[in-house]
Amino acid sequence: MTTDPFHGGEPRPTLAEVARAAGVSEITASRALRGGVHVARATLERVEAAARALNYVPNRLAGTLAGGQSRQVAVVLPSLSNSVFADVLDGLETHLERASHHPILGVSNYDPQHEERLVADLLSWRPAGLVIAPAASTEATRRMLAGAGVPVVEIMDIDPAPIDMSVGLSQRAAGRAMAHYLLGRGYRRVAYVGHDISTDPRATTRKQGLELGLAEAEVALEATVILPGPSSVPLGREAVARLLAEVPPGGLAVCFSNDDMAVGAMFHALGAGLAVPADLALAGFNGLAIGQALPLPLTSVASHRAEIGNLAARALLSRLEGDHVARVQDVGFRLIPGATT
Repeated sequence: MTTDPFHGGEPRPTLAEVARAAGVSEITASRALRGGVHVARATLERVEAAARALNYVPNRLAGTLAGGQSRQVAVVLPSLSNSVFADVLDGLETHLERASHHPILGVSNYDPQHEERLVADLLSWRPAGLVIAPAASTEATRRMLAGAGVPVVEIMDIDPAPIDMSVGLSQRAAGRAMAHYLLGRGYRRVAYVGHDISTDPRATTRKQGLELGLAEAEVALEATVILPGPSSVPLGREAVARLLAEVPPGGLAVCFSNDDMAVGAMFHALGAGLAVPADLALAGFNGLAIGQALPLPLTSVASHRAEIGNLAARALLSRLEGDHVARVQDVGFRLIPGATT
């Protein structure tokens, strides 16, 4: 045994001791503890039992430095404050864990400089791959991703050309589809309300798609209100109040950067005595459960978030196995008509 300075100098079991206890070579024990590839089931179980009995914990970093493949996958998400990226992470983690890989998470909070630091730090640990839902990434971040030397999967948006691989939907097409839906419902007065989208490229692209779809019918946004800060229900309530101080309701359809903001607008309408959708029509994005649980289910776009996470994990693991993987995987989206428009 070796001495562990982090546990009061207590002896720490070694791989050699695990191998002796299991009656196998160190190479076999190492393979078994790195996922059991090419190791017989009975041998794998014997090694795992010996490791548990000895309280053996593998040194993954040392194994990586020695040329072994890391079992960690770096994941950089912009937020976990609502269920959008939590759903993505759930789909991602489920498939990674089945393959004995584990996500190491960093949250950028839509801050490009913080995202850059996270990417640099996570890559310094030599992960097996990296999954990222980019903020407005810096040039330095994109250079690091391009030169990472591991599979990189950008998720949520397939409109920009990926550095390596991307899995998601066309945010521009989703915005355009919502414009066509509102026009088909007879709306000609359309406004936009959003959170600070300067660091959220997906929300920015959806807004561009919305404007493109409206322009095809020679309709322009009547007003735009964008408030600083991350999206939230309270911010949506505040933003729509500001909007209605500028433009009157009555046949007005408001598109929101996401469902959180739209739910906040519903609360404002209830408090102000406005009828939805007669006075004020509301449309969000993401198809969140909270929007569909309103007394009037919210018109929205379902973004298939868990599937995006699952396919991102599959793409990364397939690349690690040397398989060909499509550069872009489009999971599509589904417009939810709802009752608020």
